[in-house]
Amino acid sequence: MATRQWVPFTARTMAYGTISLTLGPLTRDRSASLWAMRRWCQASARGLDIDIEASGLENVPAGVFVYCSNHQSLLDILVLGAALPGDFKWAAKSSLMKIPFLGWHLRLAGHVPVDRTVGSRAAAEAIARFEQVLRSGKPLLVFPEGTRSEDGVLRQFKNGGFYAAVRADVPVVPVAVEGTHLLMKKGAIDTGDGTMRRVRVRVGAPLRARPDGREGARVNDLRVRAHAAVSELYRSLGGQVETLAGGADASGPPAGGAPAEQATG
Repeated sequence: MATRQWVPFTARTMAYGTISLTLGPLTRDRSASLWAMRRWCQASARGLDIDIEASGLENVPAGVFVYCSNHQSLLDILVLGAALPGDFKWAAKSSLMKIPFLGWHLRLAGHVPVDRTVGSRAAAEAIARFEQVLRSGKPLLVFPEGTRSEDGVLRQFKNGGFYAAVRADVPVVPVAVEGTHLLMKKGAIDTGDGTMRRVRVRVGAPLRARPDGREGARVNDLRVRAHAAVSELYRSLGGQVETLAGGADASGPPAGGAPAEQATG
């Protein structure tokens, strides 16, 4: 099963990666790279027997913003790349940048490598790269849980993407994905039995940071509201949200400020 799925996937990655690498630098704003990425995502999703149903796309604003999505599986990259509009840049873990063709495309197209090393310096560097993307006029997509959910349950959010949104003064667009966790759980090597499966994506209304107050408080408020919005979207698709100790919903306000190592994601 893994061979049947991933050999064609590898061939598609090499083919579209070659188009991106050779034609991307020759086209305005690297539009050929964007085309190749979109086609790679759509063709790969079909090749892995994934049927994508997207709703709420009318909520996506013009201009610059931050997509804020839950993260269930490696397949989220294909699904969101195929479904969401705009020339947005991914916040992708640094190890992906080392994969031939895929990683070369990610670097050429301006996607953002994120080092998950714990510490204030790594967090500050990630936030600076996020902000640079937004100030260059491109939307950004982040997975603020920081990593894939092992059980499909929505976890708490980290602050990095919200710091960038506040500093660049752009809205956050909540996104929920449901179904990829059932196809390819963390650690799995294939996506199942080869029958067509549906994955649903739902986009919510944009959120803006409150206009006044200290930066940390504004970031925290935006993060809490974004988590609540993604939680509502996710539940509407049948997903589950983490419940904190004492029965509080994870989308509620935390007991205190997030430490520096919680900033990336």
